[in-house]
Amino acid sequence: MSDGPTIAGMTAAELDAADPLAAFRDEFEIPDGIYLVGNSLGALPKLAREYVNTELDRWATLGVEGHFTGRLGWKDYHELVADQLAAIVGGHRDEVVAMNALTVNLHVLMVSFYRPTPQRHKILIEAHAFPSDHFAAESQIRQRGFDPADSLITIEPRAGEETLVAEDILAAIAEHGDELALVMLPGVHYYTGQVMPMADIVAAGHAVGAQVGFDLAHAVGNIELALHDWDVDFAAWCSYKYLNSGPGGVAGAFVHQRHINDQSLPKFLGWWGTNPATRFEMATEFDPIPTVDSWQLSNAPILPMAALRASLDIIERAGGMPALRAKSEKQIEFFDRRLEETLAGRVENITPRALHERGCQYALQVLAGEGKHVFEALEEARVLCDWREPDVIRAAPVPLYNSFADIDRFVDILDGIVA
Repeated sequence: MSDGPTIAGMTAAELDAADPLAAFRDEFEIPDGIYLVGNSLGALPKLAREYVNTELDRWATLGVEGHFTGRLGWKDYHELVADQLAAIVGGHRDEVVAMNALTVNLHVLMVSFYRPTPQRHKILIEAHAFPSDHFAAESQIRQRGFDPADSLITIEPRAGEETLVAEDILAAIAEHGDELALVMLPGVHYYTGQVMPMADIVAAGHAVGAQVGFDLAHAVGNIELALHDWDVDFAAWCSYKYLNSGPGGVAGAFVHQRHINDQSLPKFLGWWGTNPATRFEMATEFDPIPTVDSWQLSNAPILPMAALRASLDIIERAGGMPALRAKSEKQIEFFDRRLEETLAGRVENITPRALHERGCQYALQVLAGEGKHVFEALEEARVLCDWREPDVIRAAPVPLYNSFADIDRFVDILDGIVA
C-alpha cells in the first residue's frame, strides 16, 4: 500500500499512458459505454472463451474419459486453481478450494464452525449485512434449536453515520464474549464499500473463545488479504465479481490449517471430500482428504471452473493482488480528486476516506435526494454502475480493465446529470 499521494495534477490521459496494467484492458470484452459495475459482475476475459471451448471440445472427443485424461482431467480440475486462489486470499494451498456457491459454502462451513452450547450460542453479524448472510445465520440458529431473537446479535453504525466504527465492533465482541459462538462479518461491506479490520476482529473473537469467519464476496480480488496470517477460522466468497468468472461462477472457501485435520469438527460429508485414491472403490467409510478439499461435497462444475481459471491466469500475469492494489490506490486518489473538484456539495462518497478502509468500490449519495433518477439517467447515458436501496449509486473502477479515462468520463457525465 502506498504511503501517500503520488499522482497529484496528472490527467487521466497521462495516468493511462503511464499505467503498467493498461494493456490488460484489451484482454476483456467490455460492454459498450463505461463499465463500472465489476463489483457486481466482472467483465468477460477473452481467454475464458478459449478455456471453455477447450473443455467443450474435450467433452465432445473424450466423453467420460475426460475425467481422467491429461493435465485438464476433470477429476482433479479444481486443483488447477488452488495455488492462484491461495495467493489472492493469503492462504496456503491446502486451505483453499473452489466449490459450490457462496451461500452454500457459508452453510457448509457454519456446520463446522457454529457449534452452539446452552451457554455459548450467539452469532454476531452486521445489522445491514447482505441478506444471504443474515438468512444463513438465522437459519443456522434455528436448525440448532435456538431462537434468533436471543441468539442473533447485530451491530450497526452510530446514529447519523453510514459505516461501522472499528472500536464498536470490538466492543460488541467483548460485551457478548461469554455467550458468543461465532463472529461472521463481511470483509468489505457490499453497500458502503468499507473494508473491515479483519485481523483485529479475529483477535478479538478468539480472545473471548469465539470462532471468526468472513464473507469475502466484495473483498476477494479487490483488496489484499492475509487469511492464514490473520488466523481466520473460515471464509467464503463468490468469484463472479472481481475474479471475473461469469454469472453464477463457482465460489471459494478457506479453512485455516489448524482446523483441517480436526476430526472433532462436525461436517457435511460428500463423495468428493473422501480420499481420491480410494474414492472409486465405492466404499462407504469416509476417509477425509487432509486438506480443505475434505469439505467438498461434489465434483467440480468444469465449464464455470474453466472460466475462473482463465481470469486467474490473467490476474497472475498482471502481477497478482499487489499490482492490482497499487493501481487501485492511484485510481482511488484520482477519483477522489475529480469528485472533489467537480461534485463537492452535490455528491458524497460514503466509503471511508482512509485507504486501508476501502477497496475500489465507491458508494455515492446524491445530496439533493434524487439519487434514483440520477442513476436512471446514468443508465440512459450507457454508464453501467448499480443502485442499492435506499440511496446509493455504486461505481467500481476495477484496476484490471478500467482506465483512468473511464473515471474521468464518469465524473463528467455525472456532473452534467446532477447539474
